[in-house]
Amino acid sequence: MFGTESSLSMFLNTLTPKFYVALTGTSSLISGLILIFEWWYFRKYGTSFIEQVSVSHLRPLLGGVDSSAPTNTTTSNGEADSSRQSVSECKVWRNPLNLFRGAEYNRYTWVTGREPLTYYDMNLSAQDHQTFFTCDTDHLRPADAIMQKAWRERNPQARISAAHEALELEDCATAFILLAEEESTTIMEAERLFKQALKAGESCYRRSHQLQHHSSQYEAQHRRDTNVLVYIKRRLAMCSRKLGRTREAAKMMRDLMKEFPLLSMFNIHENLLESLLELQNYADVQAVLAKYDDISLPKSATICYTAALLKARAVSDKFSPEAASRRGLSTAEMNAVEAIHRAVEFNPHVPKYLLEMKSLILPPEHILKRGDSEAIAYAFFHLQHWKRVEGALNLLHCTWEGTFRMIPYPLEKGHLFYPYPICTETADRELLPTVFHEVSVYPKKELPFFILFTAGLCSFTAMLALLTHQFPELMGVFAKAFLSTLFAPLNFIMEKVESLLPSSLWHQLTRI
Repeated sequence: MFGTESSLSMFLNTLTPKFYVALTGTSSLISGLILIFEWWYFRKYGTSFIEQVSVSHLRPLLGGVDSSAPTNTTTSNGEADSSRQSVSECKVWRNPLNLFRGAEYNRYTWVTGREPLTYYDMNLSAQDHQTFFTCDTDHLRPADAIMQKAWRERNPQARISAAHEALELEDCATAFILLAEEESTTIMEAERLFKQALKAGESCYRRSHQLQHHSSQYEAQHRRDTNVLVYIKRRLAMCSRKLGRTREAAKMMRDLMKEFPLLSMFNIHENLLESLLELQNYADVQAVLAKYDDISLPKSATICYTAALLKARAVSDKFSPEAASRRGLSTAEMNAVEAIHRAVEFNPHVPKYLLEMKSLILPPEHILKRGDSEAIAYAFFHLQHWKRVEGALNLLHCTWEGTFRMIPYPLEKGHLFYPYPICTETADRELLPTVFHEVSVYPKKELPFFILFTAGLCSFTAMLALLTHQFPELMGVFAKAFLSTLFAPLNFIMEKVESLLPSSLWHQLTRI
């Protein structure tokens, strides 16, 4: 026993300060590399690599329960509905207020040199165009056959050239649409082309309407012509809105909703809501909300935040946080606060854009409900309506953060809606230009323990290496004192064991 202790003491005495410098420096380097890798992995995948490996591989080896394995063979109807709702909420939707590529998106690119649309977003638009504007009978008409190929082209100039080629053969509605969307550099020019598309589209619609029951091919052609006509009328209404003819735009949208009540995929009611808010026709806004703010219909930020704006409008001009804290909230103020909490729970990203705590960018052509992309699309068009209502933004500023105290944490359960989907960040990073826009993430991810641990370890060992290099003799004394203190309990136990056991038995054990 004493021989082992003396050899250990001799070994410690022979260590030079350079050894301690090398040891602490190497430890600092290794922990620094681990920290860099952990941080990169967390930024890219949103989780700690060490934590993921320990949970996925080490815990099963140690007999832990796999959290991904089902604990019950049967699933309740509520859980099934919740999973279906989560899947639907992660679906990417066409932005009902999307801008014009040529007249708006391209002009932004010419001025700033930035691309406002991502490849993923434009690819989704190409798929939408092929779904809405093509059918199996396009090969029977030469112009439609050319446009069927044009919608599949990735090069914008090739699409525009194909549209001009189709128009040389006949007045093709989809060719006019493509030119209005992509070649026009002003809204007035786009409106002119859409009016030409309307004439050609109405002619095709009347023709296919008479033949739709003759065969399945004619039925598919009529469905395509219906989509084309609805798209043209909706874009014409949006042109009127952008050119300041708001009443005309609202009338066109109402007529379109009456003529085609079943085509809810275009979400024309959201265009109508925005126009009515611009007209400050709040009674009609409330009537539209009463029809579409239904539990059986999918919600949107436009529905939830417009409802909150109307409730806030009734009390916001006289609302004071100091007075409310003294006397309590009135019934109308309570209704307004509850409406704001409901809207914030549906999409927690919107308030920062409305309160101008975060800069806006051009909205994408597709949005993810409850995601950052939907928040940008809503705030881009509706910020002016909130500013117009006196005190509305002040009420929002005072109350929106209170929503998070009502939502259960962690977010396995929601308060008024289904739990917030975990897929929004990934989809928003595909839809939004992350080069110049920082995607809003909810809930805010906390740094994993292993990143904090490796950061502390790296800093501590680097400090030790620096001190050892600057004060080698003093740090050597400290190291020997630390090791002596560390081994003191072990030496004490060994002495007790040696005093209790017979010397002959202890001699045999030391030989072993």
